[in-house]
Amino acid sequence: MLDFYKLTKPMVARMIDLFVNLAVLLLTLRVVLKFFFTSAGGGFVHWAFATTDVLLAPFRVVFPHATATPGNWYIDWVALFAMAVYMAAGYLLYNVALLWTPSGRK
Repeated sequence: MLDFYKLTKPMVARMIDLFVNLAVLLLTLRVVLKFFFTSAGGGFVHWAFATTDVLLAPFRVVFPHATATPGNWYIDWVALFAMAVYMAAGYLLYNVALLWTPSGRK
């Protein structure tokens, strides 16, 4: 269990960085699978889509459906938009975490 009194600024920044990198990696996997293997129904593809659905839930209203391209490929705009938002939010939170000083400490 984490002792929150012993968390340092770099540790918090690293946790934020880890979450953002993992989210972007999973969303990149989803974009690639959606682009090349739209009709695949295997266990790994199902797992990847089910795992990333949680990350995409806040962004579904922006782009409701994937866009078909002329060659039966699909561009998952929701995932691309979510990646951009997660990277921007992660950048801001990372820098805030590095500047943050808990009350009572200097």
